Amino acid sequence: MSAVIIEHVDVADLPETWRAKLTAPATARVTVRIETEEPASAPDTSGFVTSDPAFGIWRDREDMADVADYVRKLRAPRYQRDGSRSKD
Repeated sequence: MSAVIIEHVDVADLPETWRAKLTAPATARVTVRIETEEPASAPDTSGFVTSDPAFGIWRDREDMADVADYVRKLRAPRYQRDGSRSKD
């Protein structure tokens, strides 16, 4: 990680968005530290293993390709358009 440190900066000389986050008066002096961040890496799932036979049981179902649409169709008979429950 690398950093740039700028000392004794007048708050009035900072960008407006930075000044808005500070409670110091415009006449105050501050130290600005700017650091580079390491990019977030995706979690390693290569070692994920399960012995549960039910895991992924529906992954090949074509009627469930769009899960949100599938669930919406399941719930549709129970609810009216205004969100109230149907009277069964």
